[in-house]
Amino acid sequence: MKYNIVGRKVNLRDNFKERVYKKLGKFEKIYSEDAEANVKVTLEKNRQTVEVTIFDNGMTYRAESTAPEMNDALDAVVDILGGQIRKNKAKLSKKLRADSIEQYFAGEPDTEEIPEANYTVVKTKNFVVKPLSVEEAILQMNMIGHEFFMFLNSATNQLCVVYKRKDDTYGLLEPEY
Repeated sequence: MKYNIVGRKVNLRDNFKERVYKKLGKFEKIYSEDAEANVKVTLEKNRQTVEVTIFDNGMTYRAESTAPEMNDALDAVVDILGGQIRKNKAKLSKKLRADSIEQYFAGEPDTEEIPEANYTVVKTKNFVVKPLSVEEAILQMNMIGHEFFMFLNSATNQLCVVYKRKDDTYGLLEPEY
């Protein structure tokens, strides 16, 4: 796995980087050798946010946690990633290395059996996609009271999605080919 560790508004010490390698290293047997882990640490006031995004075989795994200490936030992020893998291990075993997930959880006792997620579509909605600017799409999303809005970007002529983030800012999803 390749690591990219970045600090925003904070200088990262070597012992924290080593801790990242150690903590995320336990996932290396699950992901392929081409997997890329991006770790971003941000300092805001008295809080430190650790965000880990792992890209592997077209799949994206992401977790984020905020704590007073960056080591605590890193521990929480690793627990979140492990929980995501544990929860979806049946479906992920098709995408990840076949036996690696079972080997990863072999040492842990099964304290509770997590039911397999059911991905059933219960509603399909069709709508006309109009060319809009990003600002118009955000306005339209806010007008209908949704958390996201799909639109045809008039600047790029691509299907995009705008969404409202937890910190009351907005995000834009654009396809990459």
